[in-house]
Amino acid sequence: MKDESYYANGLARMIRCETVSEYKVAHPEKFERFHAVLRELFPLVFSRLEVEEHEGSLLLLWKGSGNGDPILLMSHQDVVAAGGNWKYAPFSGEIAEGRVWGRGTVDTKGSLYCIFQAVEELLEEDYEPSVDVYIASSCDEEVFGTGAVWAADTLAKRGVHLGFLLDEGGMMKSEPIKGAKGTFAMIGCLEKGTGNVKFVARSAGGHASAPGKGTALVRLGQFMADIEKDNPFSSKMNDTTIEMFRRLGPHVPGMLGFVMRHAKGFSPLLNKVLYKLNPLAGAMITTTLAFTTAHGSEGLNVLPEEAYVTGNMRFIHHEGPEICMDILRKRASRYNVEVEPISLASAYPVVDYRSKEFRLVEDTVRKLFPGVIPTPYAMTGGTDARHFSSVTENAIRFAPLFIDEQQYKSIHGVDENISISVLPGAVEFYRCIIQSVR
Repeated sequence: MKDESYYANGLARMIRCETVSEYKVAHPEKFERFHAVLRELFPLVFSRLEVEEHEGSLLLLWKGSGNGDPILLMSHQDVVAAGGNWKYAPFSGEIAEGRVWGRGTVDTKGSLYCIFQAVEELLEEDYEPSVDVYIASSCDEEVFGTGAVWAADTLAKRGVHLGFLLDEGGMMKSEPIKGAKGTFAMIGCLEKGTGNVKFVARSAGGHASAPGKGTALVRLGQFMADIEKDNPFSSKMNDTTIEMFRRLGPHVPGMLGFVMRHAKGFSPLLNKVLYKLNPLAGAMITTTLAFTTAHGSEGLNVLPEEAYVTGNMRFIHHEGPEICMDILRKRASRYNVEVEPISLASAYPVVDYRSKEFRLVEDTVRKLFPGVIPTPYAMTGGTDARHFSSVTENAIRFAPLFIDEQQYKSIHGVDENISISVLPGAVEFYRCIIQSVR
């Protein structure tokens, strides 16, 4: 294993290669440059593994000696834009204050670097894995692209069934839920479905000098305020959330800790109050709707004949897209607003936290990070892992990196950074995972 300064310099080189993706706009030159950097950093990986490239996305295969189910390690190459005022330039890869700074350090070039570095080191030692090891890295995860779809379809067409995959998701963090004292490895095993919906209001339009009542934008505003005030979707504690609370509960003082430790028995109460008490925890047990874009008239003094807003939805497993659309249509009808689905996808298969695949990940955490408490985690965001349901039942969403509150908030924000000290442990984690699978 190399020292942390070696790892920091390698990651910094990846950060300096700007790979911002753009919705429905390809930037092949960016990823060609990035791949050249990867080849320089990891020469054995790119000379000894089978490498496939598709419009900037990568799929690599390290052949194993046995016939067990292969595994897949994943992390995407692209990053979001970096606006705002940064302490260090977002694509400088500055190494300062014990950290590597820049867009992508957390989301997700940090884990991508550690995956490649783990394989590179094992190749240096002439290690041969017992099963096939795949590495997948899309170039368009941030813009809902098709890189991961291509990789998943490629595996499916070849009849590959994965024992499990590891993608981005939860990380290691102190107090992941307010009041939970200690450091926890939040291992994602539940990912909600996604959807985008258009809400349309129509009216006669006309001159803004005589607006009248109930114009299109006003009705849309009333509808949005109603949704925000009174969540129309049902809440239901699921096995993942119950087990997460059970493991967090002993580290939360007072009555709240007692309720969390006994979450199963208190489910009826938590179903009613959790979303109001803690929106993040509440989002783990209900469908959510966030309004994202809006359009009215083209003129400052013109009432729109048609106005609309769009909403991004995350569907929980017990209440899928069809049920949610019916709920929204009933609520929207109060304001004479029409509901037009743009895209809808049901929730994805849940990983059983009692499975041997999940236990391998949590046992590796316990072995390498003493004192860290592994817990299953219900994802509220989306990952590339959702595309691989056809080739595995065990899409585990976890990156073995410690982050603090500032680093967590810097994801898609300003001053994104990762501590240098966490890189060696993450490299060792991926090494151990590869070496543990038979």
